[in-house]
Amino acid sequence: MKTKEFKNKSGSDLSKILAEKREALRVFRFGGAGAKTKNVKEGNHLRKDIARILTIMNMSK
Repeated sequence: MKTKEFKNKSGSDLSKILAEKREALRVFRFGGAGAKTKNVKEGNHLRKDIARILTIMNMSK
């Protein structure tokens, strides 16, 4: 997602999305430990999305 899309969300929506992204990153890390993953860049995209969300949340404080 782009930063513009996150700016239009409320704080509670951002918290939900953040929890979902963190869970997806956890599943990606530990699910791919034993097997080869098809999309190896997914983890990088998830980390960047998490950083974008946290930046937006900290700017609104």
